[in-house]
Amino acid sequence: MGWTALVLAGLCEIGFTTCLQLSDGFRKKWPTAFFLLFTIASFQLMSTALRTLPLGTVYAVWTGIGAVGTALVGILYFRESATPLRLGLLATVVLLIIGLRVIP
Repeated sequence: MGWTALVLAGLCEIGFTTCLQLSDGFRKKWPTAFFLLFTIASFQLMSTALRTLPLGTVYAVWTGIGAVGTALVGILYFRESATPLRLGLLATVVLLIIGLRVIP
């Protein structure tokens, strides 16, 4: 249950960072509302994950999922650069997240 909650928390982090960009400095009502919804959900799910997983692992994985996912949203939706080096570094973060799951 902890890992499921943690992955969902990371996905919600991608949601709130994307909505933060779309909110235009909190001037747009719906992206701001979804930013708040995703933020609350992300922290609630992260809190659930902390019941069974170590703090350092939870924070590292949550941040990693959010960082990689947000970078991919930036590349795919906001037309940010997708250089081979950038994609390779994002792949490295994914491997590190997988390593934290595999190593007890």
